[in-house]
Amino acid sequence: MIPRYDVKEISDIWSDKNKFETWLKVEVAASEAWHHEGIVPKDDIDKIKKNATVDAEKVIEYINITHHDVTAFIRNVNESLGHEQRWIHYGLTSQDVWDTSTNLQIIEAISFLETQVQNLKDTIYKLAVTHKMTPCIGRTHGIHAEPTTFGLKLLVWVEALNRQLERMQLAKKQISVGQFSGPVGTHATVPPSVEQKACELLGLDVAKVTTQVIQRDRHAFVLEVIANIGSSLETFATELRHLQRTEVREIQEPFAKGQTGSSSMPHKRNPELCERVTGLARVLRGYANTGLENVALWHERDISHSGAERIILPDSTGLLAYMLEIFTNVMKDLIVFPEQMQKNINHTKGLIFSSKVMLILVEKGLSREEAYNIVQSYSAQVIDQEKNFRDLLDSDSNITNLVTNEELDNIFDIQQYLIHIEETFNRIKKS
Repeated sequence: MIPRYDVKEISDIWSDKNKFETWLKVEVAASEAWHHEGIVPKDDIDKIKKNATVDAEKVIEYINITHHDVTAFIRNVNESLGHEQRWIHYGLTSQDVWDTSTNLQIIEAISFLETQVQNLKDTIYKLAVTHKMTPCIGRTHGIHAEPTTFGLKLLVWVEALNRQLERMQLAKKQISVGQFSGPVGTHATVPPSVEQKACELLGLDVAKVTTQVIQRDRHAFVLEVIANIGSSLETFATELRHLQRTEVREIQEPFAKGQTGSSSMPHKRNPELCERVTGLARVLRGYANTGLENVALWHERDISHSGAERIILPDSTGLLAYMLEIFTNVMKDLIVFPEQMQKNINHTKGLIFSSKVMLILVEKGLSREEAYNIVQSYSAQVIDQEKNFRDLLDSDSNITNLVTNEELDNIFDIQQYLIHIEETFNRIKKS
C-alpha cells in the first residue's frame, strides 16, 4: 500500500515479518500434529516449539538465492534448530503453508475491519438519533419528492452496515479453513488426522477437500464482501457530496483551519474526503473482479493467482481500512445545516404535498385520474409561473367545496409526513 493510504494495523498484518511468523506458526502446528500422530518425538517437538524462529530479512536474502520463498523460509528456520529441524515441513507442500497462513492473515484483517465498521455504524447511529426529527427534502431522480428527515437518511446507512457486518462474519467463516493435504491434495504424505489436529491447533476448520490449493472461490467471496462494503461507503459519500453542493448546502464535511480547497480559488471547500472514498471504491471493485478471475486454476494447481493475491489481498483490506477511517472522521465532525434543509423544503412552494392533495380528492369521491390531472395542472403552474401551490388550491371553489381548510392545513403540515419515523427507528436498535 502506498504511504498515502497506509493504515498501520493492516500493513502490519501483511508485513513480511508477520507473514513469515505466521508461516512458522503453521509449521509448528503441523509438527505438533505429527507428534500427536506418534511420528515426532516429544523432545524434538519441545525443542521446535521453544527454539524455532524466523528472521524476515534473512528470508528475503535467501529468496534472492533460491527464487522460492518457502524453501528460503525453511532454510532460515532450520538455522535456529538442531537435528529436530528435519520435522519442519515434513510431508507438506508449499501451498499447505502458504494458503493456511494467508487465511490466518485474512481473518486477522477482517477482524480489524469489523471493529472499524462497528465504529462507523455507532458514529452514524448517534448522528441519526440527533437528527431523527430534523426535516429535509427527500429526492428521487435528484428531484424534490416528499419530506423525510436527515436522521432517517442516516438510519438507512446504519442498517446497511448491519448487513455488511453479517456478510463479514460469513466471509470470515468461509475463509477460516486450513489445509495440510500434501501434493495435489490426496493426503498421501499427510494423513487427514494430522491435518485435523494442525487446523485445530490454529483455530481453523479443515477444508474438507482440496486440490493442492484451497479453492479460490473463498478468497473471491472475501474480496466481493470488501468491495460491497466499499460500495456502501460510496453510496454514503455520494449522498454527502450532493448535499454539500453550493445550491443545496445542507451539510458540510469537516474543513480544518488552514485547509485549502483549490490552488486558484480561495473560497473553495470541496467534498474531497467523500470524493476520495468514491474513487477508492472503484479500485475495490476491480480487486474483487481479479479475485473472481483467480477462481479458475489449471487442474490441481497453478500459480496464476499468486502474484495477483500478493497485491489484491493486502491492498483491498488496506484500502477499505483507510476508507473506513476517513469516512468515520467525516461523520464524527459532519456539519449539518437544518435551516438550509428547511429552505430547500420550501423551494418548490408547496409542491411536495401534491401526493396527499391527490389522495384526499380521491377520498372525496373523484376518480384517481381526475384527481391526478387536477393536481398535475396546478403543479405545472407552480413550476412554470412560480406560483404558490396552496394559494392555487385555495382559489379553486371546486376543491374548497370538497376539502375543508382544516384538512388542507393538515396536508400541508410537514409533521404529518413524519409520524412513523419513531416507529422505524424502533426497528433498528443500536447494537
